[in-house]
Amino acid sequence: MSRMLLVVACALVDVDGRVLIAQRPAGKSMAGLWEFPGGKVETGERPEETLIRELAEELGIEVKKECLAPLTFASHAYDDFHLLMPLYICRRWSGTTRGVEGQSLKWVRPVRLRDYPMPPADEPLIPHLIDLL
Repeated sequence: MSRMLLVVACALVDVDGRVLIAQRPAGKSMAGLWEFPGGKVETGERPEETLIRELAEELGIEVKKECLAPLTFASHAYDDFHLLMPLYICRRWSGTTRGVEGQSLKWVRPVRLRDYPMPPADEPLIPHLIDLL
């Protein structure tokens, strides 16, 4: 039986209804693929706390817990682990998004998300964003 990995992701949505995606940097697994920002939930951390921390570390923005709304989740079996990934939606934050860790960022209309290669766990989340936005 493979281990379970809990990762949380966020669909940041701007005033034009576009969603932010980030490119996985060289040296990481699945480098070059595009994903929704977020990260691994640490021991003792709630998913919302993880997102607040990760969005500050990765994008240089401040998000309040009240601005995070759960939307859907992905459940995907990779070769060596099973990923469970709640996806939150966020329309309000402070600061300007930037790739703090050197990653490329793009604001994309939901219907164009399939134009960007994504990890297998992220792909099933796209229809939920298309339906919502």
